[in-house]
Amino acid sequence: MAKQAGRAGGQRLMELRDSFEVSEKGSFDFVTNADIASQKAVFECISDSYPYHLLMGEEGDTHGPPADDESIVWVVDPLDGTTNYLHQFPFFAVSIAAVQASRPRAACVYDPLHDDFYWAAEGAGAWRNEERLQVSGAERLSDSLLSMSLPPQVASDSPDLLDFLNLVRECQAIRRTGSAAMNLALLAAGKIDGYWARQIKPWDVAAGVLLIQEAGGVVSNPVGDPFDLWQANLTAACSAGVHHELVSHLSR
Repeated sequence: MAKQAGRAGGQRLMELRDSFEVSEKGSFDFVTNADIASQKAVFECISDSYPYHLLMGEEGDTHGPPADDESIVWVVDPLDGTTNYLHQFPFFAVSIAAVQASRPRAACVYDPLHDDFYWAAEGAGAWRNEERLQVSGAERLSDSLLSMSLPPQVASDSPDLLDFLNLVRECQAIRRTGSAAMNLALLAAGKIDGYWARQIKPWDVAAGVLLIQEAGGVVSNPVGDPFDLWQANLTAACSAGVHHELVSHLSR
């Protein structure tokens, strides 16, 4: 279902790619009619099969955990990488996860430009289309390519920038791509070795966290404690060694 809903949302993004309308949610924080159309298509697809499941999307009013642990809530980012989409920079995705008891159980990050599904089910591995995914074999930060996310606005004394300055000297390179969901998918696929984000939302990472866990990676909060989906901020890595070094260099 996550894959079907991802395709439904991705089709709307591709249809509107040359004719979208844009408005500003906050300073440098944008939303388009494509975000809204994609979310509507995703929600309709899920609701047709699971009318009693809960729905949480970025473009909505309900952004907290469900009241009980038994409920299944679909956590959706209908367009992760909106600014990229605005500028036709080819790096954005639809991110969908079915969450129960604060744990992603099934997930899909769909890249509509390349028609690639990055998907996972709890206990059943992570996949890109029909290829099983495995994180890279890097064990040291000095061998690693990292990625990071920044909030829409960054102050000159931001911890995010301090983190960048701390880590850029310790690793091979750092990328800031503009799509957290795709960063996590690529980490699961072994293309990136570590990732961190301090100001992120559940819908940005719910699917990607399961991809990494099922591909053999490590996920925690930014200081190495257990990851909390509803707080969302995270550090992820391909191995315990890279994760330990990454956490140790992040500013407290």
